[in-house]
Amino acid sequence: MGSPVTLSVIKADVGGYVGHSRVHPEMLAKAEELLQQQRGKLLIDSTVLVCGDDIDLVMTHERGNDHPAIHQLAWDTLTAAADIAHRLKMYGAGQDLQADAFSGNVKGMGPGVAEMTFIERPSEPILIFCADKCAPGAWNLPLYKMFADPMNSPGLVIDTKMNQGATFEVFDAVEGKSLKLNTPEEVYLLLTFIGSTGRYLIKNIYMRFCNDVAATGSVQRLKDVAGRYIGKDDPVLVVRGQAGFPALGEITEAFTLGHTTAGWMRGSHQGPLMPCSFDTARPVRFDGPPRVICAGFQLAHGKLLGPVDIFDNPAFDRTRARCNAVADYLRAHGVFEPHRLHPEEMEYTTLPEVQKQVAHRWESEDKLPSKVGAGVGGDFD
Repeated sequence: MGSPVTLSVIKADVGGYVGHSRVHPEMLAKAEELLQQQRGKLLIDSTVLVCGDDIDLVMTHERGNDHPAIHQLAWDTLTAAADIAHRLKMYGAGQDLQADAFSGNVKGMGPGVAEMTFIERPSEPILIFCADKCAPGAWNLPLYKMFADPMNSPGLVIDTKMNQGATFEVFDAVEGKSLKLNTPEEVYLLLTFIGSTGRYLIKNIYMRFCNDVAATGSVQRLKDVAGRYIGKDDPVLVVRGQAGFPALGEITEAFTLGHTTAGWMRGSHQGPLMPCSFDTARPVRFDGPPRVICAGFQLAHGKLLGPVDIFDNPAFDRTRARCNAVADYLRAHGVFEPHRLHPEEMEYTTLPEVQKQVAHRWESEDKLPSKVGAGVGGDFD
């Protein structure tokens, strides 16, 4: 048994190049430089990933979840990248950094955070998913398929460890509370919550045969921090694979649908989540469609061996083609639902400011019929 290692993935959009499509190379170089300076000190290892206009900091260390020094490093690194974005006049420079100074933990300050602490197994494959132009509820369906759907993950049927089930920790983003549910016996109860992806988010998953963490996703919602729309949450997800956990192929199979998620243009539209290679994770059509990359690593004594560009594979070509077809269909709706988000989500966008322009022109209807069909002459009971 070795000592526990912590894997921290902390991300933010601190400036887009061009528009919302990418991150400027100078910003990335600064982020990589600052993390590299801490290898052998605060950090065991690190790397920087990019999905669209998001910088995703990947760090391994021995300090546990929510450690102030690690979060301070992430905040300082993202702030340094934002300073470059301001100087180079990048779009939305510093937009996800919603505080004037660091206060001990980046949660609640704008960045998204996914962290897990565990003891390395004899072989430790890890997949890190980074998304752009979507909300944290985007992980609900694929995580359900990985860990609770035997039609996606046959290990739930034929693996003696995996078929003992999993414990899902569900976070209520409105009430700020968590609930743990066990599968398979509580799978229907689980689905009553996680099907509502705007409110109930899968935060952690634990394998029941060993009570060890298997997956963790960022559940921070930027609108809850800023009180208005300034950018979509663009979540990150960490999943451990193999040896009683879902196999790599079962994990990636969960992304072959191209399921819809909230986000896309101005954070106000539903769109298909397209699995992309690192090089093609540049959302440009209608600032999208929403994108997800998958970076594969072998963890060895805290060292990150990788990344391998998992979705850079023709096996996902049909999924990408389906996403383009779904994008065509949804775009044809224009500003109408279900392409545009429902009113509760639109409250955090700039739409309310537009609606205020005619708020004084609404007239109340004082003489509404007491019953549908009244005065028409028919019996509608």
